[in-house]
Amino acid sequence: MPGYFSDDSMIRRVMRKRAVGLTYGSRALVIGAVHPLLYVGTAENTEHRTTPYTRLALTGRLFEAVFLGTREEADRALAFTHKKHGKVHGALAEDAGAHYPAGSRYAAHDPHLMFMTMAFAFDSAEVMHDLLVRKLTSTEREDLYQDYVRWAELFGMPRTAAPRGYREFRRDFDDYLASDELFLTDEARLVGSYLAGKQVPNPLPMPLHQLTTGIYLLIQGSLPPRIREMYDLRWGIREELSFRTLAQTLRTAHLTPPLTPPILRPTLSGPSSPFYRLLTRREQTLTASGRPTMPGLHPLNHTQRQAV
Repeated sequence: MPGYFSDDSMIRRVMRKRAVGLTYGSRALVIGAVHPLLYVGTAENTEHRTTPYTRLALTGRLFEAVFLGTREEADRALAFTHKKHGKVHGALAEDAGAHYPAGSRYAAHDPHLMFMTMAFAFDSAEVMHDLLVRKLTSTEREDLYQDYVRWAELFGMPRTAAPRGYREFRRDFDDYLASDELFLTDEARLVGSYLAGKQVPNPLPMPLHQLTTGIYLLIQGSLPPRIREMYDLRWGIREELSFRTLAQTLRTAHLTPPLTPPILRPTLSGPSSPFYRLLTRREQTLTASGRPTMPGLHPLNHTQRQAV
């Protein structure tokens, strides 16, 4: 059964590239954490507060089901998400910068917050494809944007919540990233630092450790300088050279044969869901042994802590 997007749609062509699928989600969350309503709304209502990587993997699988799955698979993911989002609403308990005082309301079905969720995801997919696969043409960029808008509509975003075209989106989103609206709560800074690889408390065994170290390097290098500064990520000439070398290696691997070794070709494209499941199993093993995956992250949300 075909899905909501055709096989030749830009969203499928981009999101089945594993270099994109394995990096865009963490990057989107790292940048998206600077939006206090999005971060707090998620942190206060998630059932996976003590298993944040499981939540990341679950979100990745749900999104991928709509990107790449059949209509039936997508509908199951959409129904699950709609049910969960219906319960997500509340208000900031504390000030989060000048634009978001205590009492500011959030809701998962708020049209603007749905658009911002799409914006962070789309921006990260576009950036990582340009960086690790090849630069999109102007037409491809517009088509990818329109596909992402359609994707967000499937999750419930009104079409009017998003700019009409890519050029308007890019102008508005870049203006937002340069504005004084951005703010990291202490918890958002902690969680984002883990997702960006600033802190790695439970390294994986080799060669998976080498893979995750490379992913962290790519995520950090792809961030706007202002975002790196907000997280106080160390970034100098050595890091920049390592980042550029790795990115160029991946771009070269995506070239057509004979430049791409045959052993690599099947690994470059396809669903990233199997890797998400590995992430979940890894976290389950750690938590079963009593080791937190993000040390310092309180197991209770703000509301629960106040009730104790």
